[in-house]
Amino acid sequence: MTTKYLRLTIAAICAAVLTGCGVSIKYSLSGASIPADAKTFSVAYFPNNAPMVAPILSSTLTDELISKFARQTRLQQVQEGGDFAFEGEIINYTSTTASVSSQDYALLNRLTITVRVRFTNAVNEAASFPNKTFSAYADYDSTRLLTEVEGELIPQIVEQLVTDIFQATASNW
Repeated sequence: MTTKYLRLTIAAICAAVLTGCGVSIKYSLSGASIPADAKTFSVAYFPNNAPMVAPILSSTLTDELISKFARQTRLQQVQEGGDFAFEGEIINYTSTTASVSSQDYALLNRLTITVRVRFTNAVNEAASFPNKTFSAYADYDSTRLLTEVEGELIPQIVEQLVTDIFQATASNW
């Protein structure tokens, strides 16, 4: 009978300790670690201020960032002033040679997109950053024109950029 009583006592103490200790950060299966006090997020439109412009890029980036936070966090989207607030601009959109043959012919070209992000964490100001640059790229066959491939490459590159932004702002990795 005392062994049973001892086990129940230990179980009750463990339960009290585990439920009584508040943790200020909530973790999710997506790898996000959002402060418990954070309830909302906002994403301002990311204009394309690069010398070369792709018409679908700004909306693709903005929409994908909104979608990522809506899908993978418990935060609710608001138009502006979210606990997690994102602003920024596309600062580079370039296609360069990535690989050259022995006869000095381009084999692969590389589409690179760079964005500058301003992130405000209203719950934890120390986690905010005023200007951080994120860059990602994808290679494509040099026999194809950029206009032929950008419709498939932009979503791939934007997905990587958004993943990098998500990890920099919502993960303690």
